Amino acid sequence: MQYSSDIQTMCPIQRGDLHPSAPIPVEGSMIRPKEVIAISGLSHGVGACAPQQGAAKLTLNVKSGVIEEALIETIGCSGMTHSASMAAEILTGKTILEALNTDLVCDAINVAMREIFLQFVYGRTQSAFSEGGLEVGAALEDLGKTKRSQVGTSYGTKAKGVRYMELAEGYVTKLALDDESEVIGYQYLNLGKMMALIDSGESPQAAMEKATGTYGRFDEAVNTVNPRHA
Repeated sequence: MQYSSDIQTMCPIQRGDLHPSAPIPVEGSMIRPKEVIAISGLSHGVGACAPQQGAAKLTLNVKSGVIEEALIETIGCSGMTHSASMAAEILTGKTILEALNTDLVCDAINVAMREIFLQFVYGRTQSAFSEGGLEVGAALEDLGKTKRSQVGTSYGTKAKGVRYMELAEGYVTKLALDDESEVIGYQYLNLGKMMALIDSGESPQAAMEKATGTYGRFDEAVNTVNPRHA
């Protein structure tokens, strides 16, 4: 250890009792982590790239400091989507400290990694108070039965009003309008459900019909429009 001349000429002063770091909750236990292997839990981090043209959500399931499960969801940027496929492959098996210092190519995913790291080291994970934490596979269960991210896309202009493109239920195929041309509901196609039906042997046409539903007062519509063409 090297000390500057200023430090070398100082007289020593005895330190008082050393206070340990504050404990954090880790999967049902209160611990004072000194090593990265003391960290476990499942949490989420969200990041945007520098020009803010896209965002990424990162979900990690960490056991004894090692990433056992990674889920990356992206929106708004094709390059980010391809970076996410790489990140899903290289993150697992690394400690969260290694992952923090791994080049994930996309700014948004790197920022998400930074944010989720903070969640872990400050004891603010989703499973902080869950004894034993969440099993590997819990992140995948966030997607639901059809293993598809919940996305929403809505668009509007002052001149022509609103267009719902995709909402939690699925891909919007028709908007229901009342006699004043206000939206009162919509018809949607649940793409995840449709693909699951096709995979089980249903014809595409039958699968599409079974995966189609409506929301709101769709049956009371005076007029319906395709939000992408009308």
